[in-house]
Amino acid sequence: MSDEIGIGNMTGPKAGAAAPEIGVGLLGYAFMGKAHSNAYKKIPYMIYPPPAAPRLVAIAGRNPEGVQEAVSRYGYETGYNDWRKLIRDERVQLFDNCTPNASHAAPCIAAAQAGKHILCEKPLARTTREAAKMLDAVEKAGVQHMVGFNYRFVPALRQARQWIEAGLLGEIYHFRAVYLQEWITDPNLRMSWRLEGAQAGSGALGDLGAHIIDLARWLVGEPVRVSAITRTFVKQRPLGDGSGALGAVTVDDAFAALLEFENGAMGTLEASRFCPGRKNAQKLEINGSKGSLVFDLERFNEIEVFWKDDQPRDSRGFHTVLVSESYHPFWKYWWPQGHIIGWEHTFIHEITHLLDAIVNHTPVAPYGADFMDGYKNAVICDAILKSAGSGRQVAIKY
Repeated sequence: MSDEIGIGNMTGPKAGAAAPEIGVGLLGYAFMGKAHSNAYKKIPYMIYPPPAAPRLVAIAGRNPEGVQEAVSRYGYETGYNDWRKLIRDERVQLFDNCTPNASHAAPCIAAAQAGKHILCEKPLARTTREAAKMLDAVEKAGVQHMVGFNYRFVPALRQARQWIEAGLLGEIYHFRAVYLQEWITDPNLRMSWRLEGAQAGSGALGDLGAHIIDLARWLVGEPVRVSAITRTFVKQRPLGDGSGALGAVTVDDAFAALLEFENGAMGTLEASRFCPGRKNAQKLEINGSKGSLVFDLERFNEIEVFWKDDQPRDSRGFHTVLVSESYHPFWKYWWPQGHIIGWEHTFIHEITHLLDAIVNHTPVAPYGADFMDGYKNAVICDAILKSAGSGRQVAIKY
């Protein structure tokens, strides 16, 4: 299949015409702020012609020195230490929220009420209730809205989606995915917002699990029931304030869940931040009546496939497809085949998709994740926590 889906068939400016300008206001300048800023700067000359030219109007954050450094480093016109001022800036048309989870709801709701289009990093919210309020705000405002589930914009995973849409895997039987990291295995690691339920909502579940939950829905369909367990392996950690005092860890360190999908498929999900040696290990496998596919994030440009009826019996097995040809998703914007791209490029694809939706009044879903997807993700996360707490299977109801 061709890649003419999502940004593959976007309507850019006519030859010789300048792309319309979209003023961007970014909240947060750390990890995700850096990733998003990098994307905004590359879009105009790599995704050419772009559907819109991002104008880096303003960036906001709590630390004045950090904000000023970000202004200078990335080329924003203005820096604010109050997100309310950023939202009141009439030059800002797209509000991009890259802050920790506890700061997603209030700024995004205010931005929607001010008529700004919104990109919010995942997870959309800490709870279903919070996500529902955010969804209600953007729907009432009539603005475009996207959640930063950037793995939908990995070329290999978009290719997988196209194969599934074309029926090449047949009836889907299984979805299994893991997302593993190691960064909190040291029990002396100091407390951070990611380890506090009031700030993060959940631990490995919302941080890593939200991504594979989204991919499960996007690739296979809606889950209807879940059974789950969670674990917190280190229950107290140093506060890091010099007092030697310990703080309580109030989120999960790991979870595992069994899903039943509406279409009859079954799925398993696992995420943990307690896996020594695993840096950012996301892997998924899908099995269907006509074949199987496997994706490993650490082998970003590849996908393993097995087609049941398309191989000689004496050489039957999985084979690796290098997803880097001009006809593969998103690749017409990049390099000759075999000249690989990486993780940062997902944000370029993702934000271009949103700019296209803003300019051409097209829906963000189903290829991008909108706030409805973010809300449904929150519902599933809460169902996993409820199941783990009760020891019972829980129905997923939106």
